[in-house]
Amino acid sequence: MTTLHDHRKLGRGLNLFDTDPLIGAGLPYWLPDGATVRHALEEYIRAAERRAGYQHVYSPVLGKRELYEIFGHWAHYSDDMFPPMNIGGGQVVLRPSLCPHHAVIYRSRSHSYRDLPLRMAELGGMYRSELSGVLGGLTRGRAIQLNDAHIFCTLDQVAEEAQAALEMIRRAYEALDITATRYRLSLPGPGGKYVAAPEKWQRSTALLTDVLDRSGLPYESAEGEAAFYGPKIDVQVTDGTGRESTLSTVQVDFHQPEQFNLHYIGADGAKHRPVMVHRSIIGSGSSSSPSTPTSTTGSGCWRNTCPKQSRSTTHEPSRSAAWPGCWEAPASKASPSRTTAPTDSSPPSGADPMHTSTWKCGAVSRCPPRPATKSSSRAWPGCQTTCPSAGGTNAMPTCSTAKPSMLATGCSWPTCRTRRAA
Repeated sequence: MTTLHDHRKLGRGLNLFDTDPLIGAGLPYWLPDGATVRHALEEYIRAAERRAGYQHVYSPVLGKRELYEIFGHWAHYSDDMFPPMNIGGGQVVLRPSLCPHHAVIYRSRSHSYRDLPLRMAELGGMYRSELSGVLGGLTRGRAIQLNDAHIFCTLDQVAEEAQAALEMIRRAYEALDITATRYRLSLPGPGGKYVAAPEKWQRSTALLTDVLDRSGLPYESAEGEAAFYGPKIDVQVTDGTGRESTLSTVQVDFHQPEQFNLHYIGADGAKHRPVMVHRSIIGSGSSSSPSTPTSTTGSGCWRNTCPKQSRSTTHEPSRSAAWPGCWEAPASKASPSRTTAPTDSSPPSGADPMHTSTWKCGAVSRCPPRPATKSSSRAWPGCQTTCPSAGGTNAMPTCSTAKPSMLATGCSWPTCRTRRAA
């Protein structure tokens, strides 16, 4: 039974997302307003990861069956995978996780101990053959766009990296106004669905337990909730219907580096095995949207980026034709939002771009001072004739006379970054 705060009901009513039997159960599609919310969430986490030293990659959603046999997913969870496809005398599968792809990317280049920790992140698609009875709108589906990352590090760096991942989760929840229901140390249970490596389990469990104890976070242990290769710190959230799910996770993995024969060259000139720390901050854009505050005006909307909900709060859109699509963000919970565009083109040093007294323009974290009139030249459509920089407003060649090779390097407007000749 749905309620007023059921994200499935609100999402459809607000034209954020929907499903269709012809596409299939567990395969929602995003409408324009919903895509705006999802895009803002994705841009937020990408920016946070870049500030934290992550490098972003892209990897294919398909992989050979052998890849998942080496990983171990095939042996333990092949029932949750879509059937293999026969191609070119071999079999490929839709990936149920990004982990082995990132392990292979790491293995493709040699690494020194000086390169570690190597933090690799991706917003990538994955697919799981979930049963119809467990599907739940955006919180559990068959196609997932996951905010995933893997940190390759030395044993001495594991605790610090896991703690840093927990801090990223805390900051993201604060920015998105998400409340964690509980923290769970997910441990293996009885049965054969876990890798048989008692020593690895003991080491990884001890590391995560120490991280939780040092963090001061209240947590509970739960047997039978671990990944097949290692224990996890799971952050549980509850949606408007009271349904609990895992939104964020931090995991320690000694299994995969051994399976894929990963190594780095240590200070002694010898090969050493890295440890993998798996982490996801906001799950997927889909799964985190229902976890943000819901109301009669918005479901899973980040207030600075949801068009409909912004109109019902104090964050008013700009009415100036010079600032189309520009939404105002509050300086802080204690400070009122601005009603005019700021003249400072840069946010305060170290400030979170989503919680400063700056403006949010599409995918740009801030707006420059009001620009000069746009060029009417057909050779440079949409390009401003002046471009601000950190030191003020500097004149640049008019679009009608500039050479095609000239770029506006100091401008915050995306239309000035790339220009094309007629």
